[in-house]
Formats: sequence, structure tokens, C-alpha cells
Amino acid sequence: MPSGHPRNVLLVVVDQWRADFVPALGADFLMTPNLDRLCREGVTFRNHVTNTVPCGPARASLLTGLYLMNHRAVQNTVPLDARHSNLAKELRRLGYDPALIGYTTTTPDPRGTGPKDPRFTTLGDLMEGFRAVGAFEPSMDGYFGWLAQKGYELPPNREDIWLPEGEEHLPGVTARPSRIPVDCSDTAYFTERALTYLKGRNGKPWFLHLGYYRPHPPFIAPAPYHAMYRPEDMPPLHRAASWQEEAAQHPLLDFYLRGISQGSFFHGAGGAATELEAGSVAQMRATYSGMISEVDAALGQVIAHLDATGQWKDTLVIFTSDHGEQLGDYYLLGKVGYHDESFRIPLVIKDPDSPEAAGRIESAFTESVDVMPTILEWLGGEAPRACDGRSLLPLVAGETPANWRRHLFYEYDFRDVFYSRPEDDLGLSMDDCSLCVVQDGRWKYVHFAALPPLLFDLRDDPHCFTDLAGDPAHAAVVRDYAQRALSHRMSHAERTLTHFRATPQGLEERPS
Repeated sequence: MPSGHPRNVLLVVVDQWRADFVPALGADFLMTPNLDRLCREGVTFRNHVTNTVPCGPARASLLTGLYLMNHRAVQNTVPLDARHSNLAKELRRLGYDPALIGYTTTTPDPRGTGPKDPRFTTLGDLMEGFRAVGAFEPSMDGYFGWLAQKGYELPPNREDIWLPEGEEHLPGVTARPSRIPVDCSDTAYFTERALTYLKGRNGKPWFLHLGYYRPHPPFIAPAPYHAMYRPEDMPPLHRAASWQEEAAQHPLLDFYLRGISQGSFFHGAGGAATELEAGSVAQMRATYSGMISEVDAALGQVIAHLDATGQWKDTLVIFTSDHGEQLGDYYLLGKVGYHDESFRIPLVIKDPDSPEAAGRIESAFTESVDVMPTILEWLGGEAPRACDGRSLLPLVAGETPANWRRHLFYEYDFRDVFYSRPEDDLGLSMDDCSLCVVQDGRWKYVHFAALPPLLFDLRDDPHCFTDLAGDPAHAAVVRDYAQRALSHRMSHAERTLTHFRATPQGLEERPS
């Protein structure tokens, strides 16, 4: 990049967007011209995962570069230790005032405040270090206040804006639009906040975390996006003949299949998620796709501004999500368990320093913890020693480091939170409610702290219906991948100070 140009970074973090809903990766039924452009001008990562779910833990890994086993914000509502650095804190060391639009779902360290702190009454608040320029948290107050200021008359229950249009339409899966018009949607709110921030920079270097709430539930889209896709054009479901057959695979899967309600996904709805017929799931997917296209159109407004001001060509742009969405596969909704649909997410990087990389699909194994060190290296900084990820800039430039990871690693902690209580149901203590996954091109191994393991042959069973962990013929594979999981955890144990040592000559700092 020519000297004198500002080093600007746009980090777009959408919510609950799974990787197989990206046209560049095969979802040709979707209309996302702006994401398509980003993929044409950047590098799209085919094998990218979040390191954990749901929102709070996933965003903690994304923004600290730490595995769940190290940051320990293991569930929504569980505090993030204040001693950990994060992307915002590191950007401040580099002279940036990192702006954030959206949310991070971060519960603060209680040792630095008191039990009456109102942040402990919400699902999560903002991570320390960011400057909020368009917050959604707590409780979406920023968005609802914006609506009221625009003159939109809010109903007594504010979330009723996400009910279907028309009083006669009941909550649940619907082809109807939401009651909120498109120019008043949360997607429109985030976009206006982004443009307001960018137009106020006046040539000064900037970093912007631009968050979008969609395609997070409730699964209902404003007009005209509610009717953009037909249910019959949606990709097929991956699930057994019945949810009971699916539940027989593992006790944790059985718990979620018995416990997930439609109410978390369709405002005001009731009934079990397993009651959704295939046709309803297809309609839900059509709505989900419409929400994706709404976000894409909004992102186009931001890109158009950067184009018009000459900043697009000089800005590092990273597009990703916090986690995926089951979307009816295996009769599940949400982001739970160990299935790929919850963990595989989009990642696209447009690096103005690597124009020759435009349009390439990268198949190396990458993880959400890699995003922070990538941004810091591009800005001339260095990731903290404790960081579990690695910069992706060599991969963007077409160079695979000799010692790049041989597998994907991700985790899930399923201890009790106020809206899900598996501990008594499964007969487990709080600290035994965890799993980790080691997955490569051939095998997927799921290790549980206190439940039976799982093993899937991805070559013959890509959708993971047949567990081979108990098959004596595969005992050696289970052993090898369990050893991989243990070795991976050992090599990524907390290491903030382990490169220092005392010597007769005084303190010595060893190179990483």
C-alpha cells in the first residue's frame, strides 16, 4: 500500500450465519451481490469454524484470540476474566480508538464491580476497550430508542414488532412479513450507525467492528425480504426419519431434542422444535435467507460509501460470524452440541496488500481465534503471547506455513444457564459439562469430559449419522484422536508468562 494512506479495518460480524449459506461456497440459491463482490475481491475460507458456541463464548474467542479452555467465559452469562487482553485493548496500543456497532454479549468480571451492577441482569454487555458508537446492549435499548426517536410507535411489548403482519396471523413459522418495516429494522439501525461513524472520521484512520443481529432469530423478515425466496428452493434437510432415532445417538443430543422450544426462534410461539414439519423448516430457511439478503443489501450501503470516498481499495475487510445455526438439521434449532452446522461459519478477507489473491478459495483449516492476530499483524502489531490463533495473512497471500494446523479444534460447555438446565437431566456436575472436537478431512472425534465419546467417518458419513466410537474395529482411531485432543490442549495451555525465565544474568525473554 502506498505510504501515507491510512490503515483502516472493517470487521463485519454477523450473527448466526452458517457457512453453507455463502454463494461462493455453493449456496447458489442465495442473492448476496455485495458478499459475492467481497468474495471476488478477497479470499474465502472453506474450512473455517468458530471455536465455541453460543454468542458470548464465541465472541470471547473471536475478540480475545483465546480458546474456551483459556478464556473460560464458558456460557452466555458467565463472566470474562478482566486480566485477558482483547482486540480492542491491543488496538489501543497501536493508536486506534476501536469503534463497535452491535454487541459482544460479555458479562463483566464481578471482582471489578459489585453484585448490584445492572450488567448482571442481562445476557451480556460490551467488552472492555471498545468505544460503542451504535450499541444494541443492554436489552436492545439503543435500537428501541432509535425507533421511538424516528416516530415509530412501539407496542407495550416491544418485541411484538417481530410478530407477523396482521392480527390474524399467529406466532410461529410464517411466510408473512414482520410488523416492523424494512427502514426501521435492526439491520437498518446498524447500517445508519455505521455510516454516521464513517462519515465523521474526516480522513483519520479507523477500526470498526460492524455487527449485525441477523440472521439471528426471531426468524421473521421485513417486506420485501420475507418473499424473496421460495421454500421449495431451499437446501435439503439432514436428519434421521424421526427425532427419537436422532436422539439415540447421544445423551446430550437427546437432552436438546427434548428441550428446545420454538419460542426462542419465533416470537410468541410455543411447542417443541421437533414438531416442525419439513415444509415448515423449508419456509423457515426461506425466511432465514431473506434476512441474509437484507444484511447483504445493508452492507452494500457501507461498501458504496467506502467506494465513493476512495477508502474501499485501502481497507482491510473481514467478514465473519460468531457461530452457525442448526436450522432444522437433526431436528435442532439454534447453536448447540457438536454438529458442523453450529460451528462452521463464513470467513472472507479482502487484503489490499494482496490484490493477486482476489477470488481464491482457501481450504486450510482456520478458526475464529485467528482473526485477532490477523488484524494486529496487518496494522503492524503483534498478538499477545497467550493468543491461541495465528495470523491468516500468509494464507491470504497464497502461502501455507509449513507447520500449519492439521485439524480443526472447537469446544462446547453445556452447563446450566437460566434458560437451559442439562446438569440434573444428565446427572453431571457443572464442571463436567464440556466437550471438545478434533476434526480433519477424514475423521470427526468428539470427546466429552463425562459422557461417551463419538467418532464419525467423514468420508463415508459426511453428515455424521453413524457413531463408530464403540466399534472395536475403530478403537485405534478413537485412541489416536483422543491423543490428538489431549496434545492440542496441552500445547495451548495458558502461556502468558511461560516464555520468561530467571537466569544468573537476570530475566530472560525467549522468542516465541
